[in-house]
Amino acid sequence: MTAVAHPSTLNLTLEPASTSRLANLCGQFDEHLRLIERRLGIEINNRGGHFSLIGQERAALEVAARVLQGLYESAGDEEISPAMVHLSLQECGAEALPPEETTDIQPVELRTRRGMIRARGPRQARYLHQIQTNDLTFGIGPAGTGKTYLAVASAVDALERDAVRRLVLVRPAVEAGERLGFLPGDLSQKVDPYLRPIYDALYEMLGPDRVVKLLERNVIEIAPLAFMRGRTLNDAFVILDEAQNTTIEQMKMFLTRIGFGTTAVVTGDVTQVDLPRNTPSGLRQAIEVLKAVEGVSFTFFNASDVVRHPLVQRIVRAYAGFEQG
Repeated sequence: MTAVAHPSTLNLTLEPASTSRLANLCGQFDEHLRLIERRLGIEINNRGGHFSLIGQERAALEVAARVLQGLYESAGDEEISPAMVHLSLQECGAEALPPEETTDIQPVELRTRRGMIRARGPRQARYLHQIQTNDLTFGIGPAGTGKTYLAVASAVDALERDAVRRLVLVRPAVEAGERLGFLPGDLSQKVDPYLRPIYDALYEMLGPDRVVKLLERNVIEIAPLAFMRGRTLNDAFVILDEAQNTTIEQMKMFLTRIGFGTTAVVTGDVTQVDLPRNTPSGLRQAIEVLKAVEGVSFTFFNASDVVRHPLVQRIVRAYAGFEQG
């Protein structure tokens, strides 16, 4: 005979009572409640502000209660969207890490001109903590997990606190098989498209005018990886983005640029390598070579950490499953 698990129920009352706030929380045709149900595998019933959450896993019910309470508080001041619901689920640990990955992680808040930036989910919190406490941090995982955005936010925060004198943001100029020589314009115009995601993050956090001034003063330098050869970077925050597209020689060259007082972050997705066929990725080798080196930390993101549209999570999982078998 197979034992049948009985569902648990968690009752929740949202206060203060407000029909407009409740309607904002639930969304049109209760679309926000249905989104929470699908993500957590539970059932949500409500009469006014009185909710009954039903499911097999008590932890899922507690996550749903935290999400509903948090969104209800926000519903008085701003319009709740499906994207907000998705991000609230991430922040409340809808897909929690194993306990050993969250032990003794102190919350990290980054101050930028757009306000405070916080981790969305436990693995992002671990990533930010590692950046704060290690000289070299690797953030590895699929698109949409916040690897580059949080690295740039950490760099801006360090600059605003005068913890570093300059930011150096680097990318290999390898994309979709194109070569710089085939693109029109001078060198700056050739490399700008490769660095656009970094520019976008900086504009958001510092404002376009300030970014332009800092670029003119060389406080912020954005450059292709080839420009790093022969240099030593002291008192800087250095980010190597799209590191899966470095060769083994380029990765070693970049890592040996790190000087005194410098923090370095390397981000990449080893499933999206655009190097020529049969050219091994420097990021893949670095994972193996440096995994036991003191002062070097790794955060490996997966589909559950994607903070974009929920469909992106499902796409990442589908590709991962296809590639594995």
